[in-house]
Amino acid sequence: MIKAAIFDLDGTIGDTVESIAYSANRALRDIGYQAFPVENYKYYAGDGVDELVRRTLRDSGDTNCSQFEQMKSIYKAYFAKDCMYHVKPFPGICEMLSELKKRGIRIAVLSNKPYAQAIDVVESLFGKDYFDYIQGQTETIRRKPAPDGAFAIAEKFAVETGECLYVGDTNTDMQTGNAAHMHPVGVLWGFRDRKELEKNHSEYVIEKPQELIEILEKINGGDNK
Repeated sequence: MIKAAIFDLDGTIGDTVESIAYSANRALRDIGYQAFPVENYKYYAGDGVDELVRRTLRDSGDTNCSQFEQMKSIYKAYFAKDCMYHVKPFPGICEMLSELKKRGIRIAVLSNKPYAQAIDVVESLFGKDYFDYIQGQTETIRRKPAPDGAFAIAEKFAVETGECLYVGDTNTDMQTGNAAHMHPVGVLWGFRDRKELEKNHSEYVIEKPQELIEILEKINGGDNK
């Protein structure tokens, strides 16, 4: 019986890649490197700020990431101001979330985006208190794919982990869902492809948000209609 759905943010409920690229490219230019195409950031993003910075620096030729601290500081300053740059929900997300709420499913966001920006983005897109809980990256909860955040959300909702869908668009998300003993659902409208999701043991892979409702009905039968 599914009682809760936990969503990744970037590339899952929010089309955020331009905001990440916008801030990171300005930071790269500030330290003397060239900007990358927005498409590159579908692979740079997803594992937190530190990995984003390392990946961009390595592809810029700084293989030892000698300018890591400088770029991270500059990026975070830009992103704090412009985390909503061209950000929007993916088509069909709002309708799918509304349907989950109508059926009494608790909904949460678990993101490797810094906590303050995760709150800003989610509340700007969906409104304050629309989600039952939002967890961004903090010092006290290890970033995904560690299952800490997923466990914390399940505990807050007073549900078993096996009663949760974990929905995301990357290998990190599938690893998180499996590590937390949830039902990992990979989405194809985000940053990565089916091959990556299936390789990392997605239980389901969907092409459109409405398909999540079909999964819910498949698992729960008619109980949540």
